[in-house]
Amino acid sequence: MTSVADRPVGSGRAFAPVIVSLLAGAAVFLVAWRAIVALLGLEVFVLPPPETVAARFVRAWADGTIEPHVAATLVEVALGFVAGAGTAVAVGWLLARSRLAGLVLSPYLVAAQSTPVIALAPVLTVWFGTGLLPRVLICALIVFFPVAVSTMVGFRSVDRGLIELAASLRATPAARFRTLDLPAALPAILGGIRVGVTLAVVGAIVAEWAGADRGLGRLILIAQGSLFDIPLMFATLATIALLGIALYGAVVVLERRLVGDRG
Repeated sequence: MTSVADRPVGSGRAFAPVIVSLLAGAAVFLVAWRAIVALLGLEVFVLPPPETVAARFVRAWADGTIEPHVAATLVEVALGFVAGAGTAVAVGWLLARSRLAGLVLSPYLVAAQSTPVIALAPVLTVWFGTGLLPRVLICALIVFFPVAVSTMVGFRSVDRGLIELAASLRATPAARFRTLDLPAALPAILGGIRVGVTLAVVGAIVAEWAGADRGLGRLILIAQGSLFDIPLMFATLATIALLGIALYGAVVVLERRLVGDRG
């Protein structure tokens, strides 16, 4: 059995500077926010002070206002991210391995990326209705491009000398992929996934604005419109930010476990 003394010390302390910097940044942001409200004498319906938003945040979670909307958004993010990232890794590998695929597919990928997702959301809603499918598709589309490009770059950056060594050892394509290509490309792929997982949240919110009966994007519209509850709107925005930070942090933890601390 491994004793506590035998565990790596550095891994537990690696996150301490990050946490301290995040807390310091949040403190500066909140102080600046409160100072702006006080100095300009802004009304609550223009910019509520942070303590008002914090109180509404706690109350909205306590009375169950936010929870069902978070659950709906999380489902969209999870399904869209898995579909988009999975497809992107496969396409990125194909682009890295086939020059013909790169020539044929690259213009379409760039054109699709150049089209704003907010412009595609109403189109997908018209085609597929206001159910879960169009929202998942929008999340998948916004995740796809950064992960596909990172995957392509990762597989193309495999050391040529190692490739020649694998060929001289008569390694099968499957063995080469498992022992050389994938480990070498994994840092780049995870870098793209870090970007993609936060963009998935953006995609879910945009999709909910286009048409949804539940979700954090829908709650923003409700708070801003029919309820005119501006503190609730800001509490929802804070929830979205925390959700993005949590998902990003989860990917960072996964990356550290798979490829180590790359600084």
